[in-house]
Parts: sequence; structure tokens; C-alpha cells
Amino acid sequence: MRSIWGLVAVVAAATFYLYLLSTFLPAAPPRAPAAPAVPAEQREEHQQHEGHEEEELEDERRLHFPSDLDELRELAELLKFYKRQHTGYVLLLYCSAYLYKQSFAIPGSSFLNMLAGALFGPWHGLFIACILTTVGSTNCYLLSRTFGKRHIVRLFPDKVALLQRKAEDNRSSMFFFLLFLRFFPMTPNWFLNITSPILNIPIPIFFFSVLIGLIPYNFICVRTGAILSEITSLDDIFSWRTLLQLLLIACMALLPGALIRRYSQSHLKLDGLEVNGHRHDLNNLSDRKTR
Repeated sequence: MRSIWGLVAVVAAATFYLYLLSTFLPAAPPRAPAAPAVPAEQREEHQQHEGHEEEELEDERRLHFPSDLDELRELAELLKFYKRQHTGYVLLLYCSAYLYKQSFAIPGSSFLNMLAGALFGPWHGLFIACILTTVGSTNCYLLSRTFGKRHIVRLFPDKVALLQRKAEDNRSSMFFFLLFLRFFPMTPNWFLNITSPILNIPIPIFFFSVLIGLIPYNFICVRTGAILSEITSLDDIFSWRTLLQLLLIACMALLPGALIRRYSQSHLKLDGLEVNGHRHDLNNLSDRKTR
């Protein structure tokens, strides 16, 4: 029970910190020039109208994690607005929110990666997303090792046992085994983060496998966010510039995966792992393709 209460205390402290950070925003830069003078007979009505506008602005300033593309666009516009005068604060807020999600294995990192592209541009956004993904995943690893190993085994006995067998079979090629699991949807990233301490994976190997293995995924999301922030009409989607960017994204995503898959077929033992919920014998599958 001590481990559960320790984890609850860490989650509560992190949640309270993120709440304070997102609630007490700094003063916003001016959005529009001052309004013209209002006649005395219309002043009361104008004040009521201003009160409604202030309430709407206050609602806008209540930040929350985006759950769809519309919310992502609204949040990106609001944070870009604040970023004009409070770049450091926006960066701190973004990093804190990302680490919160990643450290506690909360799904939804794709939206935050796209937000990085919209806020910081494709290359700075990719660098920030890769660093935060790696640090957040390592935090998740440490939290699992400290508080939750036996609870994870109790909740997911079959999946943990399967991963343990495969980790032992591929102990001599552990780094490439982890890269393969990051590139392909054999198991969710959050589940691999929380089970890695149970598999006795050293932190350095875990750290660099996350840093390198999630570059293609982060690149796709960040670049998509940068493109979405630039698109203002349907015509922009079918422009040559946008189509070439999408082609580059596809090539960058497919090339590392193809290299890792080629290596895995001859060096890794992956029989019995699940792909999208279905078991596949990868070695037999490759044999059938060569016949």
C-alpha cells in the first residue's frame, strides 16, 4: 500500500503544479487598439458588452489538453498569442504539460507533438518533442520501478510474461529489440515504458532506444502540426509545397522502419508478439514472402 500512496502523492503534487501554472497566466499582450469613446447614453450597454467579452476571454484562458484538431488549433492560437511577450512562460507550460502526460503514461502525446510544430516550428519543435519524450518516458520508467512493479504484473500478467520471454530471447540484441518495438505497434509505448523495469532493461539502453526509436513518430506529428498551422484554406492542402512536405514525411517515416524490419527478420526473435491485437509469426511471414 505504501507504493500506491507514494504514487498518488507524486501525481497529486504534479497535478497541483500544472494547475497553478495553467491557471495563473501572465498578463496577456493587447489584442486590439483601444476602443473609441462611447456616448453617455450608450455607456451602460457598452460596459455590459465589455463584461461579456471579459468572461469569454477568461474562458479562453482556461487551458486544457486538446482532444481533437479543432481544440488543438484553438490552443495553438492562444499560446501563439501569449508567446509574443511570454516565450519563456509558454515553453515552461508546454514542457510541464508534456512531461506530465508522458511521465504518468497518459495517452495523447500526438496532439502535443503537433502543438510543438505549430508553436516552435518543425525543427525546433522536433528537437523539443524528442527531448521531452525521452525525459518523460524515463520518468515513467523510474516511477514504475519505484512504485508499481508488482501492481503492473498483477494487472497485466499475460502481456508482461510474453514481453519477459521475448526480452530474454533477445537479450544479446536488446537495443535493436527495443527499437523494433518503438517503430512498430507491437505494444503501446506507454506499456513498454512501465514494463521496462520489470524486464530488467538498463536505463541507458532504455533512454537511447526512446530517443532514437521515436524520432520518426515525433517527426510525423511535429511536421503535421507545422503544416496545419500554415494552412488557411483547402487550396493550401493541395499546393505543391504541402504535397512535397507530406512526401518527405512519408519517406522519413518509412526508411528507418524498413531498415529495422530488415535487421529484425535475421537477428531478432519476435514470434508470438501481437500486431494490432493479432498474433503473427514474423519469421514465417517473411519466409512466405520469399517463396
